[in-house]
Amino acid sequence: MKPLRIAVVGAGYMGRLHLSKAAELSGGPTGLELVGAVDIDPERRASAARDFDVPAFDDAAGLEGLADAAIVAVPTVCHQEIAAPLLRAGLDILVEKPLAADLEEAEGLLELARAQGRVLQVGHLERFNPAIQAVADHTERPLFVEAHRLGPFPERATDVDVVRDLMIHDLDLIQRLVGEEPERVEAVGVPVLTDKVDIANARVVFPGGCVANVTASRVSPTPMRKLRFFQHDGYFSIDLLDHAVVIFRRTTPPGEAPRIEMEKLEFDPDDALLAQLRSFAAAVRGREDPVVSARDALSALRTALRVVDAMPEVPGPA
Repeated sequence: MKPLRIAVVGAGYMGRLHLSKAAELSGGPTGLELVGAVDIDPERRASAARDFDVPAFDDAAGLEGLADAAIVAVPTVCHQEIAAPLLRAGLDILVEKPLAADLEEAEGLLELARAQGRVLQVGHLERFNPAIQAVADHTERPLFVEAHRLGPFPERATDVDVVRDLMIHDLDLIQRLVGEEPERVEAVGVPVLTDKVDIANARVVFPGGCVANVTASRVSPTPMRKLRFFQHDGYFSIDLLDHAVVIFRRTTPPGEAPRIEMEKLEFDPDDALLAQLRSFAAAVRGREDPVVSARDALSALRTALRVVDAMPEVPGPA
């Protein structure tokens, strides 16, 4: 099997994680081979070349002819600038979420990938969280959803607000399970440490009647990533950090009154980043739609931007 040659563009925090996973899979059954890294910063570039024993470039143009596919892990505002030439050069792309900074750029990337016949996967990593995969087959028409995604200030990804940085993960998961985009959005957000919104809450109402209350913060001291789904016969509690799922269901044994039974779902924790890379490699080799397509990512971005637009203007930090 011919190796699938892959490079990573951006050797910052997320880029180094991707480099590590690609190096881990190199030479294995996926047939993947890490062939290069790109970063405009000389120190990060040198570090990537040394630590992962690959050539490093200051411009993604250096990958043409060297790589078959690339992971784009640069700031969101640069996604279109970096990914578009790579797609035109014939590379398949895994780009970090959100797909792009705005809808026009995101739609442009989707159309370009389609025109070039390239795989364009987007890094909505929670899709590969084993807790989400474990509960997906058990949900049926959720009626109410609560989501909390909180954490300390990350010193990264501050080129976008907390909605596109963090909340978009939960918006994507909720839309996937509900099966539609919301018809109504109410939101509030506050800048705390940056000139963009750092903590936000949104109430989104879907055409089928489901209501979701979604909170995201990058200025909270204690990390939390929890989802709660309520449907007609049960309640699902998902802890995405601990990979834990608890289901409370109504049952009615013959001749008895209805009661609530609790079930803990058992599953093997997995490395979501590694699973995402394996999935991308499989989509490229099979010329198949990826698990998280550009169309999915565009839908999540569209809702995220509606959340931002619904927020009343609040003065930023002095």
